[in-house]
Amino acid sequence: MLKTRIITALILAPIVIGGIFFLPPLGFALFTGVIITIGAWEWANMAGVTQPLGRIGFALATAAILFGMLEVPATVVLWAALLWWVVCFLLIRGYPAGSGRWGSCTARAIMGLFVLVPAWVGLNHLRTGGFQFGDSANNLLLILYVFCIVWVADIGAYFAGRAFGKAKLAPRVSPGKSWAGVWGGLVAVAVFALLIGFLAQASAGDIVLLILASLITGGISVVGDLMESMLKRFRGIKDSSHLLPGHGGIMDRIDSLTAAIPVFALIITQLGWLTAGHW
Repeated sequence: MLKTRIITALILAPIVIGGIFFLPPLGFALFTGVIITIGAWEWANMAGVTQPLGRIGFALATAAILFGMLEVPATVVLWAALLWWVVCFLLIRGYPAGSGRWGSCTARAIMGLFVLVPAWVGLNHLRTGGFQFGDSANNLLLILYVFCIVWVADIGAYFAGRAFGKAKLAPRVSPGKSWAGVWGGLVAVAVFALLIGFLAQASAGDIVLLILASLITGGISVVGDLMESMLKRFRGIKDSSHLLPGHGGIMDRIDSLTAAIPVFALIITQLGWLTAGHW
């Protein structure tokens, strides 16, 4: 299993790195759109769509919606995403109570659109927006930064959870996660943000704001992870698909990012660090 995971990662890494860091904005939008469309194909399975044509149809419908988002102001979508993740927090907190209200195939499919579409909008807003502290190359570093928030939070959560993880976070959704893991992940994120702020020679005020933005983003990434776990538990499946040998599916790899990206993009936009850009 470990060998399979390593081989898959070695194949995927250059593709993802090339798609994110070496494509122009329009190519980036198409590349990330393909990833989101594949994620939609997997989400259809989590929603309870078992027929292959139904899953393909949902993926194509999602792709069409992404195309329609080109004319919608990004901040409108990002605010809607923030509200959506607050709702998700409440759904996760109450699970399994309340699942009767969202347990239908149609409702779960719509939930997928609320997860996937804002993630794509937020990612491309980060890519094309005017970043206060530099040029388009720094926009790519901004995307790397939000990825690092999620990765650092995961690493901090892993070690803190192993050392102190007795109190479970959401045992009915994801029994392995603990409150110690959450706090450990957030401490790691705060240290990371502080370090980046110093390296960027930012002012004390901007460093404080960066830490706060990073903490909120790291916290909401946990909700994204739990959201997918809740849907898979309700559906009775372990992975979103078997598309990535040894890793499960695309959604299993980007679940935290789907929450973190739009929220982070909204926060730094409201701070005035990022303005609307062009394709």
